[in-house]
Amino acid sequence: MKDAFLIEEANRYDIKGKSYIGTPVKYYFMDLGLRNARINYRQMEVTHSMENVIYNEMRMRGFNVDVGNLNIVEKGKDGKQVKKNLEVDFVCNKGSKKYYIQSAYMIETEEKMTQELRPFQKIRDSFKKIVITANTPKPFYNEEGILIMNVYDFLLKPELLEF
Repeated sequence: MKDAFLIEEANRYDIKGKSYIGTPVKYYFMDLGLRNARINYRQMEVTHSMENVIYNEMRMRGFNVDVGNLNIVEKGKDGKQVKKNLEVDFVCNKGSKKYYIQSAYMIETEEKMTQELRPFQKIRDSFKKIVITANTPKPFYNEEGILIMNVYDFLLKPELLEF
C-alpha cells in the first residue's frame, strides 16, 4: 500500500534525544475516501480522521511529519520516580521551521486541555507549539505561548501558523 501511495508512514522521533526510534511507526491514509470505502464506512472515528487530515495537510505544505515521543520521569502518588511516555501527534519540519502539533477534536473540559498541553510543557525548545481542535472559535495564544486554533482555520488559512 505504501508503494501504491495509498498510505504513508510517520516515524517516531525522540524529542529530547533528537533521534528516530525504530518502531512502532504510525500509518496515515493519503485518501480518506478510499479508506472509508475499503472498510465499508464501519469505523467513522472523527478524531482519527481529523488527525489524518492534519497529517495530509502538513505533507501537502511540504513538511516532513513525524510522531513525537517524549520520555519523562515524574514523582508518582507514592513519591517514587515513575517513567512516562508522552506523545506529540506531529513534529513537522521544513527547513528552519519546526512545529509541534496536537490534534484534539473536542476540548470540552480543563482536564482535557491539560492533557493536550502536557507534552508541550515538557519540551524545552522555542519552536512553535499548536493545538488544533474542532471547537475553538478563533485562534488565540494561551498564557504559555501555545497557539490554539480551529481545524477549519488551519486548513483554509495556512498563514495562521505564522500568526
